[in-house]
Amino acid sequence: MSLPKLLHLHSILIFTVLLIFSTPPSHSSAIDGDSLTAYEVLEEYDFPIGLLPSSVLSYELDNSTGEFTVYLNGTCTFSIDSYELKYSSTVTGIITTDKLSSLSGIKVKVWFFWLSIVKVVRDGDELEFSVGIASADFPVSNFDECPTCGCGFDCDSVGKTRKFRVKHPSWASS
Repeated sequence: MSLPKLLHLHSILIFTVLLIFSTPPSHSSAIDGDSLTAYEVLEEYDFPIGLLPSSVLSYELDNSTGEFTVYLNGTCTFSIDSYELKYSSTVTGIITTDKLSSLSGIKVKVWFFWLSIVKVVRDGDELEFSVGIASADFPVSNFDECPTCGCGFDCDSVGKTRKFRVKHPSWASS
């Protein structure tokens, strides 16, 4: 093999190796059957599974930055007590232990306005949901199970209404 062809082959090999190793690591339930589910990833970061509805199809997670994308089976809307929630078909953000930040794709209806939930922080047995200018605290136990699109937690319960406990709703007092 001539020297120019050998150098060209060597360059291609180096480029391929660099490309493979420079791709950010990710989990993806759609690609790798052995990877964790989105719900298990939430638990690894000390969050309850009920932060996501039961309609998750797949997700991507960059372990080095915490950036994630969750793919749902379409837009998801449901009510829990006086709260109406809306999840886009794609939810993005950054996850670290006890903190979800830079969230996009989750909204809560407060009075007549839809506000984006931009951050969720776990502090002991409470979760603080922030819409930027205001926040509300809820017990972690409110999120022990995943809500279902269209009906929340009351899909198959007639006469059984689950009460959603809220602590310190600063967006309701302003």
